[in-house]
Amino acid sequence: MIVFDLQCEPLGHRFEGWFGSSADYEDQRARGLVQCPSCGAGQVIKAVMAPNVGRKGNQMPAPVAKAESAPAAMANPPLPPEAVAMLKAVAAMQAEAIKSSTWVGKNFAEDARAMHYGEKDAAPIHGKATPDEARELIDEGVAVMPLLVPIVPPEEAN
Repeated sequence: MIVFDLQCEPLGHRFEGWFGSSADYEDQRARGLVQCPSCGAGQVIKAVMAPNVGRKGNQMPAPVAKAESAPAAMANPPLPPEAVAMLKAVAAMQAEAIKSSTWVGKNFAEDARAMHYGEKDAAPIHGKATPDEARELIDEGVAVMPLLVPIVPPEEAN
């Protein structure tokens, strides 16, 4: 698609027109299909316009460095109290749910797959899986979901 700035000759109204190509514009204009949306005039010409040309990759502006004098609180403003309460509630629900679940660590994908195919008794489990392992489980139809709040594995807890 190409966008042209157009102008009607009788009154000078300016407007945009979208066309598949420059040839499409010329064809539609020749057939009287291009008209001014303001006054309906069929005498339409291309208006002078500046092309939209992107910068080269090596001409992009340098990233602006963060001001070192800005207080840390300004960089990460505090969450509204409602959001804090919601996150605490989600964390509490997750903690309650994983109490009845078994930590399987890095064996999560293997154990979940074994339960799905009936090689192991089904039971609630939680553990670690790479993004690729999680995608493979989902592709196989294994019902999995990420924990919403990060947890500390039992072997790393104090």
